[in-house]
Amino acid sequence: MIDRYTRPEMGHIFSLENKYAIWQEIEVLACEAQAELGKIGITKEEAAWIRSRAGFDKEEVDAIEAVTNHDVIAFLTDMGRHIDAGVPEGDPKPSRWVHFGMTSSDLGDTALCYQLIQATDILLDDCKRLGEICKRRAFEERETLCVGRTHGIHAEPMTFGMKFGSWAWELKRDYDRLGDARANVAFGAISGAVGTYSSIDPFVEEYVCEHLGLAHDPLSTQVISRDHHAYLAGVLATTAATCERIATEIRNLQRTDALEVEEPFRKGQKGSSAMPHKRNPITAEKVCGLSRVVKANAQVAFDNVALWHERDISHSSAERVAQADSFIALDHMFQCLIRIVDGLVLYPNRMLANLDKTRGLIYSSKVLLALVETGITREEAYAIVQENAMATWHEVQDCVSGTSFRDKLEADSRCTLGSQQLDAIFDPQSFLARKDVVFDRLEGLEFA
Repeated sequence: MIDRYTRPEMGHIFSLENKYAIWQEIEVLACEAQAELGKIGITKEEAAWIRSRAGFDKEEVDAIEAVTNHDVIAFLTDMGRHIDAGVPEGDPKPSRWVHFGMTSSDLGDTALCYQLIQATDILLDDCKRLGEICKRRAFEERETLCVGRTHGIHAEPMTFGMKFGSWAWELKRDYDRLGDARANVAFGAISGAVGTYSSIDPFVEEYVCEHLGLAHDPLSTQVISRDHHAYLAGVLATTAATCERIATEIRNLQRTDALEVEEPFRKGQKGSSAMPHKRNPITAEKVCGLSRVVKANAQVAFDNVALWHERDISHSSAERVAQADSFIALDHMFQCLIRIVDGLVLYPNRMLANLDKTRGLIYSSKVLLALVETGITREEAYAIVQENAMATWHEVQDCVSGTSFRDKLEADSRCTLGSQQLDAIFDPQSFLARKDVVFDRLEGLEFA
């Protein structure tokens, strides 16, 4: 991922420095486990020496890999030099115990899973922050009237707080899914060439995994099966889709034709090189664009599940790119939305103006039900309402003067609803008598 979208905290997790540091810890833990087990020649003193002297130099590893064309061998060679520095000439080299009985995937796959839980922990914090902001803003805008839209068309009145509340609930589901996916990918494997433990005792795997906070894979082949990673990638894609949903709604409501909200516009910010009046929803648009990357990368993870026999490396190159990019992009998307939603500018007066834009058509459902209650059939009631609604709609559509939907109903002899009944029907609050139900539920929403 390009630097523009990479937050240092997330970028570090997928850096070579962090990967090598995890590799080093796994190798040291494996030596300590072997010493504890006492089945090969390594002593606890040698394990302690390895712990105290282990290290690596990224530039040196890179230089060695340029020759060996094998990243694990390059790392182990450099780590061995650090361990053996200071060992008297002629004495046995402690580095000989490093990677004893292990294969490259034991190191790489265990470390990768550890990196993925590190990265998921950041996303969990991101998701919680955004969700709590949405919940707070829901209650702030609990009474802010706006029109609800279905198919992009005005439907019935609602409150803007309900939009924030809906986002909060969806983010809570994402939060729970991320937690589940974290547990699903928190596995390690140190089982040897094809997973048979032919040259290493299972105790070493259990010891290393326990110290890293991982579960040991009950049956790895030579790799940890990529269904774990695919599940996580699918959750990342779902979470990205939630971010896209929020950003898309903001973009739509910021259109000049609606102009009910605006994403924060910083002092000194410019909207267009040609048109100084522009205040474009560029950050929300960026969130929508990056969501496409995360969703597309999920397909890469699904394709990585099917490997040849016990292992090939067709997955390796793809996931080196896709996994880092997905986490970095989603983290950036969250940072964007945290700023947007927290500072989202609302225009309640425009919302009220939009509510009345269709001259009362949004009350048609209440009129229909009220007419049915007078004793006529639903079909008769529907005909009365639709006929007057369509007449109003054509006047609205053509921007011509005319009477409101209510005026037309009052002039229609078939409509027997009295003035008081119509007053109650054409009050937007009549649609919101039970809105407290959803806010009472929202009170109990916790990200934990």
